[in-house]
Amino acid sequence: MTIILIIEDNKDVRENTAEILELANYKVLTAINGKEGVEKAQQHKPDLIICDIMMPELDGYGVLHVLSKHSATATIPFIFLTAKTEKQDVRRGMGMGADDYITKPFDEADLLNAIEARLKKSSLIKQEFQRTAAGVEDFIEQAKTLSDLKDISKSRTLHHYKKKELIFAEGNHPRGIFLLQKGKVKTFKSNEDGKDYIIGLYNEGDFFGYVSLLENTVYTENAEALENSEVYFIPREDFFTLVSNNHEVANSFIKMLSNNLVEMEERMLKLAYNSVRKRVADSLLKLEKTYNTTGQQPFTISINREDMANMAGTSTETVIRTLSDFKDEKLIEVKASHVTLLNLEKLQKMRN
Repeated sequence: MTIILIIEDNKDVRENTAEILELANYKVLTAINGKEGVEKAQQHKPDLIICDIMMPELDGYGVLHVLSKHSATATIPFIFLTAKTEKQDVRRGMGMGADDYITKPFDEADLLNAIEARLKKSSLIKQEFQRTAAGVEDFIEQAKTLSDLKDISKSRTLHHYKKKELIFAEGNHPRGIFLLQKGKVKTFKSNEDGKDYIIGLYNEGDFFGYVSLLENTVYTENAEALENSEVYFIPREDFFTLVSNNHEVANSFIKMLSNNLVEMEERMLKLAYNSVRKRVADSLLKLEKTYNTTGQQPFTISINREDMANMAGTSTETVIRTLSDFKDEKLIEVKASHVTLLNLEKLQKMRN
């Protein structure tokens, strides 16, 4: 059942509003001041909050400010219910992130319609969409029901890349973002000596190439297909329409994107501080985590030694020697370009 929290210090208004919502089959929680309201919101995580502005302990603006600072409550739809009707008050509340503003006395139908509209919009954030071309199109179609997306184009296209073909190059200006529909992709940087270092590995369902677009800079890395791949391209105009047109649409789309930034930062730190053996072991584990989607044990992958060296941040010769050591230690099995991981636990516990 949908839970709605009412934060209102006026007993009559609080009880009358609660009765209306209960008759409409909502589960209702109530709080008599802002401080109690924040506590109940953090404890119960309601589906929607209706909040008065002028209250003791903590006013409505304060409630919204506190809740917006915590990820668990920041996306809860928030409606101000108040007698304050000055334009500057409305602008202040909406500017802080309120979703709607209802003035007292209110019409019962107006209240219920506002609640229904906000709940419909928030459902987009909670919904999980497939990270495929079809999933993106489904997301956009549903987003159109919540927001004016008439500027969205139909120029999203599927491109085919052969193994080792470049998808974008360092120094180029981003024209959009990419979703890997099928295959494998790596992103890498080259130093002054022409040596490459792999900074990202992408599997089916991963987005890539969007950081430079968000920062409005040229690409700081190259992207190349590791095998024959299908890549879905979303133009920059469509991307910015999705992330700037509507709060709920933006939150939902960003949630689809942001799955690998933290992992990338962790890899950069490991490169700086870990030994070669540890880095090679971590690279093997990274490959297993990224591409062993079926849980295959033992896991086997085909990868050339140069790419392994670029992942581990060392020379090809060093990688060959290290893999030979791992083979002697029964951690892996090597046949030509194929590497089979025999002992994940020991690789994970590799001493630095």
